[in-house]
Formats: sequence, structure tokens, C-alpha cells
Amino acid sequence: MQGKALKYIIMLATVSIVGVFLVQFAFIRSSYNLSETQFQESASVALKEVAWQVMLATGTTETFDSITPVEVISNNTYLVNVGVAIDKELLKQHLTTQLKRHDIYYDYEFSIYSPIQEQMDESTLVHIDENEEPSDFDFPLNEEYTNYFGIHFPDRSPYFLNQLSIWYFLTALLMLVIFFFGYTLWVIIRQRQLSEIQKNFINNLTHELKTPISSIALAANVINDKKILKSPDRLFNYTHIIQEQTIRLSNNVEKVLNLASIEKSRILLNLEKVDLTAFLQEASDHFRESKAGQNAKVEIKTKISDCTILADRFHFANLVSNILENAAKYCDKKPVIEIELLQKQNSYELNFIDNGIGIPREHRKRIFKKFYRIPTGNVHNVKGFGLGLDYVYKIVKTHNWKIKVNDNPKGGSIFSLTIPT
Repeated sequence: MQGKALKYIIMLATVSIVGVFLVQFAFIRSSYNLSETQFQESASVALKEVAWQVMLATGTTETFDSITPVEVISNNTYLVNVGVAIDKELLKQHLTTQLKRHDIYYDYEFSIYSPIQEQMDESTLVHIDENEEPSDFDFPLNEEYTNYFGIHFPDRSPYFLNQLSIWYFLTALLMLVIFFFGYTLWVIIRQRQLSEIQKNFINNLTHELKTPISSIALAANVINDKKILKSPDRLFNYTHIIQEQTIRLSNNVEKVLNLASIEKSRILLNLEKVDLTAFLQEASDHFRESKAGQNAKVEIKTKISDCTILADRFHFANLVSNILENAAKYCDKKPVIEIELLQKQNSYELNFIDNGIGIPREHRKRIFKKFYRIPTGNVHNVKGFGLGLDYVYKIVKTHNWKIKVNDNPKGGSIFSLTIPT
């Protein structure tokens, strides 16, 4: 029920965030359109004032009502029809004055149409500090006008930044709130996963420690009976059980202590040259002699005669041992493990191919995490704490190697280790 509730909370939160974003986007877009309209209206009124001032200077204002002074070409380009000859300096003065009067404090460029040359004069860019320089903007022409000028605003972003600053601030604040909300939700989910992993680890640890302790206690009770002295063979069997279970208990405790040691300190590698072919042969021989590998068949396949790498021999041996032990443990028939060594362009590829039960795709990225084991309910048919592959991944990462898991087409899994040359 808790899992479902968390899913519903995440879905509701996602829908809410998307809704807030859509509303915020609609407000910003509406405000932008409103600012666009306001700019266009302010610019049109200012340019009408400029046209009136130019016509007033020549005494031809009686025709002002009969013409359309301002033609909007685009959101930032305008043509202004005055019907009389235009003085450039006077025009610049009027433009600067009227634009500032209507709160348009931005750079602009203008050009005057020459009826004699039937083209626009060289356009001039006027900066906000009233400096000017040549401009290469290509103003449009209007065949119906005889005396007119064009004006273009090359950058209106400061205007919109000023008009929409409050919305930009609110959007940034919303993004910050969503970020912290998402981070908090991620922490909750992460803690829930860690709690589940910790619970599974404690269950596995309890089971792994309880079994040898129970066996030792049972054997000790039998040995405590004086009658056992009359059966030396039986006494020997129970002492062997105690010894075997003590070793098992010691190994489990050692695994946990090694984990704590690795977590506290960084893994320091003692790199040395390792003949990979000979090393794999030695590692497979040791595995065959172990309890986990007594019934397994291990075969090494390679066509490489000379293969030397830099590696920490101790940790590399543990890495190979962990992979081989997992291949033997997670197999419901006679384990057959093939170690394949291939040479690529800039690396060696070491494949451990087994015929085990395989690893479902959804668990492959998580098997290298600490304490993680593929869920099997309350069934503890395979012993372990979920520490082996976590250790393998740490050693691979420390060596700057790569590891991945794929399906074995014949059944089982393929652990592929990439070692750069």
C-alpha cells in the first residue's frame, strides 16, 4: 500500500508541476504579447510625433491628417511617411527626443529615402549614449511614398527584460522550488530503497549467521553427552561439523568486516605487470579446488599468446573468484563456465560465460550495488549478502576498466570485462 501511495504522490506531483509550468508559460506568453503591443504602440506614437515635428519645421502640417504617417513593417521595423524633404540631423534629434519621451531608451538605426537616387541613404546606427556608426541593415522600400524614412530597433531584449523582469524572477523562483521539491522526493525514494536493501541485508545476514550457529549448538549438545565417547566415528563427525560451520561463520564475519574496511578507506592498488593468460589459468585452478568450484567445469578459450596488463594481482584474483563463484552458485544444474579472452583494437575483452539461471534485464544495472540481491521472496536457496558484485564493481572502477552483463543465448549470463591496453 505504501508503494502505491508513493506512486500516486509522484504522479500527482508531476501533474501539478506540469500544470504550474503551463500556467506560468501562458502568463509569460501573454505578458510578452502585451509588451509587444505596448512597444509597438509607444513606437508608433513617438514616430507620429517625429513626423509632425518634421512637417511642422517645413510648415506643411495641413497634410498630416490626410496621410498615414507610420507603417509597421515588422515588430521592430517601421516606415514613416512625412511627404517633405528631411534633414538628417534634425530627424535624429527628433527621434532621440520622442523615443525617450515614450520610455524607449534603446539603440536604433534609421535611413532616409532619397527620391533622386530612388533608394535609401546609408543607414545610421544610434546608440543609447547617442554615439553613432554606419549600419548595414537593408531597409524596405515603399513605392507609394516620396519622402519618408525608416527606423529599425536591432535589439529589443532590454525592453522585454525590463517589462517581464517580475515574471522571469517568478519563473526562476518556481524552478528553484521545483528543484528542491524534486530533490526532496528523490531523497525520500532513495531512502526507501536503501531501507528495503538494508532490510534484505539484515534478513540474509540473520539467516547466514543463524544456520552455522544452530549447527554448532546442535553438535556441541551431542558432544556434551558422555555416551558419545563410545562412538569415536560419530564424535569425529560432529567435531568436523563444528569446524566446518566455524569456518563458514568466520568467513561471513570477515566479509562484513572487509566491507566496513573498504567503505572507510579508499582502495589502493599495487599495480604490477600480469600475464593475463597465465593468471586466468591459475585463478581457474584455485577455483576448482574451492568448495564452490568442485562440481564446476571451467574452460579457458583464447588465441592470444602474449597478453600483459597492469593490475593489482590480489584484487584482480578476488574479482575473478567472485564472478566464478556467482556463476556456480546461481546455476540449477552442473555449472559450465567458459572464460573467453579476446583482443580488440585498444583493449582486451574478458568474457565469463555461464549456463546459470540468468539475470533479468531490469536487475542488471542494480546487481553491482551494495547489498542488492535479486528478489526471491522468503526463499534463501542461495547464500550471500549481495557484497560480491559490489566489490567487483569497485575494483573494476578503481582500475579504470569497464564491466557489463548480457544474456547468454544458450542460457545464463555473460559478464564482460573491458581492459584497456
